[in-house]
Amino acid sequence: MPHAHVNGIELHYDIQGRGQPLLLIMGLGAPAANWDQPFVEAMTRTHQVITYDNRGTGQSDKPDEDYSIALFASDAVGLLDELQLPKAHVFGISMGGMIAQELAIHYPQRLASLTLGCTTPGGKYSVPAPPESMEALKGRAGQTPEEAGRAAWKLAYSEDYIREHGDELEAHLQQSLTHVTPRFAYERHIQATMTLRVFRQLKEISAPTLVATGRDDVLIPSANSEILAREIPHAELRIFDNAGHGFVTSAREPFLAVFQEFLSRQSV
Repeated sequence: MPHAHVNGIELHYDIQGRGQPLLLIMGLGAPAANWDQPFVEAMTRTHQVITYDNRGTGQSDKPDEDYSIALFASDAVGLLDELQLPKAHVFGISMGGMIAQELAIHYPQRLASLTLGCTTPGGKYSVPAPPESMEALKGRAGQTPEEAGRAAWKLAYSEDYIREHGDELEAHLQQSLTHVTPRFAYERHIQATMTLRVFRQLKEISAPTLVATGRDDVLIPSANSEILAREIPHAELRIFDNAGHGFVTSAREPFLAVFQEFLSRQSV
């Protein structure tokens, strides 16, 4: 599998499809394998889709040192450099959306468009998650990776969705367990999310921007997407009903329609 040497580490990545490049940035503690595969497959029909494991996850290196959103953004730019891609469409979800904001602010020339999924500007201007969600995110001592993965479903999906799509979620979980994120790296990711401080710079974002989330997100409340869309010039906002933090999966078809139409109006 391909790796790129970036910022002194090896980043594992994958490229599928043909067309304008689309960089997908995954969220906290999760490998690229956690992307919704039907969504990725749909996008490969029109775009060159680039997924990669953030440092600390998947098949990328996992140095036990301080991580930050700025460092993750530098990794993403380094990957684009290694792939000789001067510009790409960028879509980040959750912590990946934090990284995407950092990219848009500090590397604006590298973005053809920006899509922010179920994310937050961080800091005192954001709407925090309920305490019980944060406790669930940190996990319980003694949980196996498999148990933690199933517990995380409740942060991403409604009880009805879990009941109706349990087999799909279970299959996806087993796939993601191939390369488990070590506990120390997961904690480094959590600490990194605390380093995001971009609210006052959101007005500097020049890339065409789509902000999307699920209305019922119990991890990063949808009010954060409203804040982002208000602060980023000319940003478009789409909030999907009957969906939460995992809206890319649970609202796949309506989101795909919005996302593909948005990208069709942008160009590298």
